[in-house]
Amino acid sequence: MKDLVLIGSIHESTASEWQHRAGASAVVRLAPDAVLLSGTQGDPALIEQAQSAGFDAFFRHPPLRAADFRLLAMDMDSTLITIECIDEIADMVGVKPQVAAITEAAMRGELDFPGALRRRVALLKGLPVEALDRVYNERLRLSPGAENLLAAARAYGWTTLLVSGGFTYFTDRLRQRLGLDHTLANTLEVIDGRLTGEVLGEIVDASVKATRVKAACEALGCSPAQAIVAGDGANDLQMMRIAGLSVAFHAKPVVRREATLAINHSGLDALLLRFS
Repeated sequence: MKDLVLIGSIHESTASEWQHRAGASAVVRLAPDAVLLSGTQGDPALIEQAQSAGFDAFFRHPPLRAADFRLLAMDMDSTLITIECIDEIADMVGVKPQVAAITEAAMRGELDFPGALRRRVALLKGLPVEALDRVYNERLRLSPGAENLLAAARAYGWTTLLVSGGFTYFTDRLRQRLGLDHTLANTLEVIDGRLTGEVLGEIVDASVKATRVKAACEALGCSPAQAIVAGDGANDLQMMRIAGLSVAFHAKPVVRREATLAINHSGLDALLLRFS
C-alpha cells in the first residue's frame, strides 16, 4: 500500500472524489493546498490522471526523512527563478527571439550546451553591463515557493548549492540575497563596461554540474544519495541522475521522464511534502 499526496486547490468534495478513485482508506489534510490519501494500491495511472486534472501528485514511497539528506542543489534559470536570464538580456539588444529559440533547443537536449551558450552570448556583444542590472532589478523573480523551500533547508541543516549554466552576475547576487552556501555559474567577459560576446573559462555544462554536486557531497562527507537536486532542462540531467531525490520543476518532458519527482503546477516548496 502507498500513500498518495495530492497538491492543488482541493476542496473536501475533491478530496472525497480522489479518495474513492484511489481506493484510499483515509484522507489527511497536510496543508491548505495538499492532502494525503493513505493506503492506496499505488496505481501509477493516478499520477497521470492528477497531472491532467491540474494537480501535482506523487506517492510517499519509499518513506523519506528530511534528516537523511544533507545537500539541496538547484538550477537557477526557470528553477530557482522564473526567467531565463540570457533571454531577457538578449531582449535589451533586440535579439530575444533568436536567443530564446537556441535556449529552448538546448534545454530540450537538441543542441550541445557549450556551443549553444557561446552562440547566444556572441549575440550580446557590445551590450552595456548596466543592462544586466535592469534584468536583475526589473525582470528577475523568484519561483513560487523558493523562499519557503530555502527556509526549510536552513531549518533542516541542508547545505544549499546553486549550480547554473547561467551567469555569475546573477548567482552572486542571489547568493547574498538568499543566504545560499555555494554557487557555480559562467562568467561573462566585460571590457570597458560592455560585454565582449565571450564567456571566460570552462562552460558550466551538464558534466560540470554533476561534478560540482559530487564535490559538494564529498566536502560534506555524504553520498550523492543524500542530495536533492532540482532542475528543468537537459543540462540538469546528469546531476539529477546521481541524486537521492531528483526534482523536475516545471520541466521539459525529457527531464520529467527521468526525475523521481515532477512538480508541474505547484511551487518549489511542494517537494517538502515528499517527506514524512
